[in-house]
Amino acid sequence: MIVTRFAPSPNGSLHLGHAFSAIVAHDLARERGGRFLLRIEDIDGARSRPELAEEFRADLAWLGLEWHEVAPQSARLASYVAAADRLRNEGLLYPCTCTRAEIAAAAKAIGLEGPVYPGTCKGRAVDASEPVVWRLDVAEALARTGPLSWTDERAGVQQADPARLGDVVLVRKDRETPASYHLAATLDDAVDDVTLVTRGRDLFAATHIHRLLQALLSLPVPTWHHHPLLLDREGRKLAKRRNSPSLADRRRADEDGLTLAADLRAGRFPAGISLGE
Repeated sequence: MIVTRFAPSPNGSLHLGHAFSAIVAHDLARERGGRFLLRIEDIDGARSRPELAEEFRADLAWLGLEWHEVAPQSARLASYVAAADRLRNEGLLYPCTCTRAEIAAAAKAIGLEGPVYPGTCKGRAVDASEPVVWRLDVAEALARTGPLSWTDERAGVQQADPARLGDVVLVRKDRETPASYHLAATLDDAVDDVTLVTRGRDLFAATHIHRLLQALLSLPVPTWHHHPLLLDREGRKLAKRRNSPSLADRRRADEDGLTLAADLRAGRFPAGISLGE
């Protein structure tokens, strides 16, 4: 039995891209006699709006989806702290005070999360009593794990190459956001017994880091399914920050959610929306 999930962050309303992702995950579970989970990823500091979780549930029900809800990230903070402490005690994390401007000026490559951190603070004295982020020493981590691989249902077996993302942040400065996406999502999927991580193609590269964390923390290794993204007229993925029309607005306007879901499944998209690679 597979277990997959939809894990939205309540920092903005869901849009068609979220609907497509939820439907893909839901249908993969249903077709294989598995379970479809809803996990609210609500540790995005001041940007998190708790009231949106109920809106998300209404949106998913409107689309005709059924799910089992698991604990939100805000109930899992102790597990993130424990994992970070373990990695820190093993000499795999180091403190960093670099600003985004400093990183952009020194970076030699652009990755999934913008300029790739060039390791400026690695090996230098940093006062960790001041506000710092804690970064994963990827080179040291790989030296301990050896070569790793992971499997995507659509792209096949991949050789893990976490160095392409640089020494990513695992613990943030903001106490309201104690763990980065990389650490929190990896731990959550293990605790929730997720066997198929279903998410957008834009997060494909992040999996290289997640596979490394699984090896370091002795976590089970799922399979991944990175689906194509819905794109706007300019070929950009739909995004909350670009004010893509919300599912809630469509629902409140009495649009038929079941019909919308059927259209998304069949590849019939609203004008100006297309499916990427």
